[in-house]
Order: sequence, then structure tokens, then C-alpha cells
Amino acid sequence: MDKNKELIEKREQSKLGGGEERIQKQHAKSKLTARERVTLLLDEGSFHEIGMFVEHRSTSFGLDKNKIPGDGVVTGYGTVHGRTVYVFSQDFTVLGGSLSETHAAKICRIMDLAVKNGAPVIGLNDSGGARIQEGVVSLAGYADIFYRNTRASGVIPQLSVIMGPCAGGAVYSPALTDFIIMVEDSSYMFVTGPNVVKTVTHEEVSSEDLGGAKTHAEKSGVNHFTAENDVEALKKVRDLLTYMPQNANELAPEIKSYEFNKTKLDTINTILPDNNQLPYDIKRVIDSVVDDNTFKEVHEDFAKNIVVGFARLEGKTIGIVANQPASLAGVLDIDSSRKGARFVRFCDAFNIPLLVFEDVPGFLPGTDQEWNGIISNGAKLLYAFSEATVPRITVITRKAYGGAFDVMNSKSIGADLNFAWPTAEIAVMGAKGAAEIIFKREIASADDPEKKWLEKEAEYAEMFANPYRAAERGIIDDVILPSETRDKVIAGFKTLEKKAEELPKKKHGNIPL
Repeated sequence: MDKNKELIEKREQSKLGGGEERIQKQHAKSKLTARERVTLLLDEGSFHEIGMFVEHRSTSFGLDKNKIPGDGVVTGYGTVHGRTVYVFSQDFTVLGGSLSETHAAKICRIMDLAVKNGAPVIGLNDSGGARIQEGVVSLAGYADIFYRNTRASGVIPQLSVIMGPCAGGAVYSPALTDFIIMVEDSSYMFVTGPNVVKTVTHEEVSSEDLGGAKTHAEKSGVNHFTAENDVEALKKVRDLLTYMPQNANELAPEIKSYEFNKTKLDTINTILPDNNQLPYDIKRVIDSVVDDNTFKEVHEDFAKNIVVGFARLEGKTIGIVANQPASLAGVLDIDSSRKGARFVRFCDAFNIPLLVFEDVPGFLPGTDQEWNGIISNGAKLLYAFSEATVPRITVITRKAYGGAFDVMNSKSIGADLNFAWPTAEIAVMGAKGAAEIIFKREIASADDPEKKWLEKEAEYAEMFANPYRAAERGIIDDVILPSETRDKVIAGFKTLEKKAEELPKKKHGNIPL
């Protein structure tokens, strides 16, 4: 009986982490403890802990007198909506959540189990970084984790939630995972902190401005989802997982009960303005096609000229990539190309069909874009679509100009079905620019060059600024009414359910990074 009592006491000691005083400090910062986070993330009563009694092995700098069971990270497995997940949650109350050799080993153990058993792994990050007192072994621990992140990529979904500091080498593990969720005002990520930045570059910057949730959501694109607090962040993780399969050999779960308001089939016809130079919100088109309230946007605050996210059609998960005419006219630029390519590759890795809404006037011109690599970055999106073997359907709503038409999942780069609305304009360029080039001499020699230009612009538009020339050549499979889009897409994906396509045998491709 005494042995049983001893075990219970040891468990209670481990659950206290750094002790009541440090737990209260964590709460004072509006942050949950590592164990509270795990409890909220997982289904009630489903958590099974691994490594509760692990302690560090270091004796340097007095660490031998400061040993706490668990060593600053809670690890184990449980369920989210009844499906198995593996989780690690760093405990800032224990030596600032710093990563030691054994701390890293616990995380690696969880990642290995996740890969072996084909289940997602979720990291709740709240750490001061490498445990300096342990020196190089803590750095090696990070490398062990990075290696596993890379090997698990495309095998199982990997999600990172940043719920406190994440700096230095620690940032590269989340960066290697599929999605990052950050908490406003209490989390930050950067390779070098404000003090180092000030010393090296003489820039004055706060932790929040340098690497806060808003900064990484809007400027760098490192952050995919932002939450107001810990509770909201964990709810976002639970919701996100419902759109994903357990691993690369499975399909995402199908929701048997779904809703679709059929009045949206009438409103979809009125979304596009009569003037093709005016913007509209592509999210209204998306909402009019997918199941009600199922569109979950990814990277909402970054590169707003392209919209990506998950949704459902008749309860089945799809990935959506759409040009956004309401931002920069929907042009493709460096950031939007990277954003789109990353999302396409995730969907392809995990058997999620892709639906593309296209309204793109081309690539953004300018020295800034060219000098910063719009060529190689635009090629990333082209590569991602061309490489994808999941079912792929494109709907052209309006403009599809130039090379951007090719890049946005055209049939020639492997799309399975391509539809166009009657408003679609599929051409090398817009009618105004085309007329200026094709009829340059005729316009220049006219008595009224401006009038002649307008005449030739109208002539070119009538000939090319429509979907029918492309449909005649079979480049477009069908011209459809906007109200027919949902039915056509659903039928298309159903016929593609058994699609079997394999890439040529190779070690891996060389995506233009």
C-alpha cells in the first residue's frame, strides 16, 4: 500500500511542475499551464501521459539540485473528436520551459510514436530556448527534433501552437511543421531577439513588433492563424484537425450532416460587377458554392491577393485556392505565389482535392518584384500545381490572362476539369494592351488615334475576351452558369474519387526554392 501511495505522491509532484508560485505567475500573464492546455486541447479524460518521471541528467551550474519530474515538457497521447493525436506541451514554470537533452528526448519519443501509428502531432510551444547550462547537448536535442519534423513532413499532419516565447534555434521546428497558430500579445518568434538586433543593426524594436503574432501573420507569413488567447488557440487546433486525415494514407473524415442554403444559388449570379475593371470579394463566390459555414481560411492576413483555405462539399474536405480581385486586383506576386504553393503542397500530401477559383490579370510588374525573385517564386506555385496528383478542378470567373492563366491550375499543367463562367476572359492579355500592340500602326495613322484605339479594343475583346475560343479548343471543358457551379464541382469531384496518378520514379523533385 505504501508503494501505491508513493506513486500517487510522485504523480502529484510532477503535475505541479515548477510549483504553485510559478503557476500563479503563468496565470498572471493570462497564460494557461502546460497541463491545462493539454486538458483543453484533448477530448475529456482521453490524455495518457508518457515520461512523467523523466528528469534531466546535468550536474553543471547547480542543476543537480534543481530536478523536477517531467523536465519541463508534458508529453503523451489522447483524442480530438475521437481521433488519436500525439501532443507535447512545454512547461514554462520549469526552468523557463528550456530544452534539455531529456526534454528533447521526450518530444522525439512522441514524434516517433506519431509517425509509427499514423497520427497527427501537436506541439504547444512555450520555452525560453535551449538550456544554456547543458551546452551542446541541448542544441543536439533541437537537431534531433528538426530531423524528425523533416522526416514526418507529408507523412502525418504537424501543428505548432506558439503560446509564449519561441526564439533562436527553437523557431525552426515550428517552421518545419504544416501550420502555426500564434497567440496575440503573449507569443513571439524570432531567430535573434531585440537586444541582439539593437547591437548588430542599431534598430530599436520590441519583441511584439519583431516577432509577435500580428507581425508574422501580416508581414512574414510565418503565422497561419492568430488567436486572442490560449483557449481560442486550442479551439482553432481542434477545428483545424477536422479537415485533415490522420496521415498520408487516409482521407479526411467525412461529415455526414451538412447544410447548404439554396438561396445562395440565386445570389451567386449577382456577385460579379458589370464593369470588369471593378473589384469584388471572391470569398462571396466561395461561400456560395461550399457547405454553409465550412470555409476555414488559412493565412487570412498575409498576401491577401490570394485566398486559400479548407472547406467542405457535401461533408467532404476540399482545399480552395482563389485569386482575390478585392486586393491588388488579384494579381500574383511573390508572397501570394509562396502562400498558394505551400497550401497546394499540403493538400496534395494529404489527399485533399483542390478547387481553384481563377480571376487573375497577370503577375505584378515592377523592379521590386523582379529583383526579389518573382520568377522563381511564381514558379513555386506552378510547380506545386503541376506536381499535385489529387483531384483538381478550376473555375474561371473572370480574367485569366497570360502566364498567370497557365499557373492557376490550367488543364495543360494537369488540372482534371476546367470550367468557365460566361464572364470569363481567357487571353494573352487584356483587350486594351493587346489592341495597342496588334493595331499599333493602324492606331498611329488614324485621324483620331484615341477613337481608333477604343474601336480596336472592342474588336479584340469581342474576339478573345470570352470563354468560347478556349472552349472551342478544349482548353475549357464547359462554360457554366454561376448558379451551376456547386453541382458541377460536386459531380466533378465524385467522378474523380478513384483518380490514380503517379509521378515518375525519382528521389524527389527540385522545387525552385
